[in-house]
Amino acid sequence: MDQVEPRARIGAPRAIANWLFFVACLVVAIVAVGGITRLTESGLSITEWKPVSGVLPPLNEAQWLIEFEKYKQIPEYQQVNRGMSLDEFKFIFFWEYIHRVIARLIGVAFALPLAWFWVKGMIPSGFKPRLVGLFLLGGLQGVIGWWMVASGLAERTDVSHFRLAAHLLLALFVLASLLWTARDMLNLARDPAAPRARLTPFTLTVGAILFVQLLFGAFVAGLNAGLVTDQWPMMNGRFFPTEEFAMRSFWDAIVNDPYVLHWIHRWWAWVAFAALLMLAIRVKRSGERSTSIAIHALLGIQILLGIATVLSGVDIVLAVLHQVVGALLVGAVTWGAHRLGTQAVAAPMSHRVPA
Repeated sequence: MDQVEPRARIGAPRAIANWLFFVACLVVAIVAVGGITRLTESGLSITEWKPVSGVLPPLNEAQWLIEFEKYKQIPEYQQVNRGMSLDEFKFIFFWEYIHRVIARLIGVAFALPLAWFWVKGMIPSGFKPRLVGLFLLGGLQGVIGWWMVASGLAERTDVSHFRLAAHLLLALFVLASLLWTARDMLNLARDPAAPRARLTPFTLTVGAILFVQLLFGAFVAGLNAGLVTDQWPMMNGRFFPTEEFAMRSFWDAIVNDPYVLHWIHRWWAWVAFAALLMLAIRVKRSGERSTSIAIHALLGIQILLGIATVLSGVDIVLAVLHQVVGALLVGAVTWGAHRLGTQAVAAPMSHRVPA
């Protein structure tokens, strides 16, 4: 019995960490494909949600024509893409299909190893609820994805930007949670008695500032607000969209007006820049120089990509890179916040006097 208990408590944290890193890479991949799907206006090309049978694409011309006819029934085709050819439909169908296939792959890549680690007793003590929670969040993400698509199938020609924001932000939260848990596992692999990291008031504040930037970035994406201007730092010769702001109530303007949303996103970026810079400095002082460098580098690249995306009139390559680097930045920030959270937990313990 004495030999079983330590294994049940410690498990196989390094193997679980490697698994979680793999799943996190898949999440970054689906964020990239999701960006392409949005920018190519492909998200409404599949009008039904079939979690199991939907894994097979149309396999012959007759099946393609059936899917095309379904697409012709929705407002996007009737008001925006009327006259689209079957080949053009196949192109947009491809990106939405790939997006859904990767989503299913993530589900399998998480569920099967989780079951294996569980049955083999390899999950460290206390981590089963968290891993089950991550699995449930993945399922919720699928539901929200369909909820988002459904918003554009009846009266709209696109999806709700609120639902798109929920879909994207949950994906990034899952990414952060995967990496946070993986790092907890690495700590356990080095020291079986290692405490779990926690969020500190400072990292919570930084996280809240970053959340606001990501939220408005999602709103900008959902309303195609990047297209309202191709100028920076001015917007069509003006610093602030005064006229557009005056046409709506305050709250309506900051969540629905493309010009105002674009303005908030581009200037709140500098608040986020300052906050993340402070985080990177603290992470460097904590002794983790590589993570600090990663935050610095990704932060600078992200700012430059944001400006370049605007100046290019939302070039698809730059826009997708902007979304992918944003996801990588979330990952680096999570890594750094975990480092500070680990030290915050370890510091009080190091001052305890043995009884």
